[in-house]
Amino acid sequence: MGFGPAIYTERVMFKRIFFAGAAAFALLAASLSASAADVSKVASPTQYRLRLYNLHTDERIDVVYRVGNRYLPGAVAELDHFLRDHRTGAEKAYDVREFDLLHDLMARLGRPDSEIDIVCGYRTPETNTYLREHTQGVALHSEHIQAKAIDIRVPGVPTAEVRDAAMAMHRGGVGYYAQSNFVHVDVGPIRHW
Repeated sequence: MGFGPAIYTERVMFKRIFFAGAAAFALLAASLSASAADVSKVASPTQYRLRLYNLHTDERIDVVYRVGNRYLPGAVAELDHFLRDHRTGAEKAYDVREFDLLHDLMARLGRPDSEIDIVCGYRTPETNTYLREHTQGVALHSEHIQAKAIDIRVPGVPTAEVRDAAMAMHRGGVGYYAQSNFVHVDVGPIRHW
């Protein structure tokens, strides 16, 4: 009987320690769960996607070219090939800011998942000279030659609206060709015509 109160006290202490430990474990588990949710947000950076249709080659591409701040070299190479000079087949590495411009322009238009019609991508100097001799409005030192420009249409969106959205972004040159129904967007100096 002399051990009764001591055993009782040990049992009470054990229960208190057990429940305090269980509560601490529950808090730790909740904290880890919240941390895992935060990590999953970090582990899923924004994907940058372009959906393009080439009016001259009748090709389509749907590609994620960037994840977070990392450009995907294989996807960028696919875009470079897709935007090749359709007259000669020559390719040039595009300034990736042009892809970001297209991506952001589509978001600004409220059509992030829509397809863009490509009227003209990269041009060789020879193609540019030919176009200067046979059409109007082709610059001698066109940004197309530098793989920094693309002429586009967005099906279902008036070209004037595309022009206005591109101009509001202040990210390069914007040319409006109402008669030919396309907009030129480039990542050269900020200007418009």
